[in-house]
Amino acid sequence: MTQKTEHAGATVKVTLVRSTIGFNREQASVVRGMGLRRIGHTVELADSPATRGMIHKVRHLVKVG
Repeated sequence: MTQKTEHAGATVKVTLVRSTIGFNREQASVVRGMGLRRIGHTVELADSPATRGMIHKVRHLVKVG
């Protein structure tokens, strides 16, 4: 995870690099909740504690950059 300070407008880019098939359904719902739809899809999310928690939960499925 990239270490950014909490500034207004700070964002983090998250890319889905692995399928959610074969993993817990809760993890699939977290990925969907972040707005990721397919492998290779990248979204830019607000850098907040909630977002960081979601990324941490599915860190084996996503790439942060």
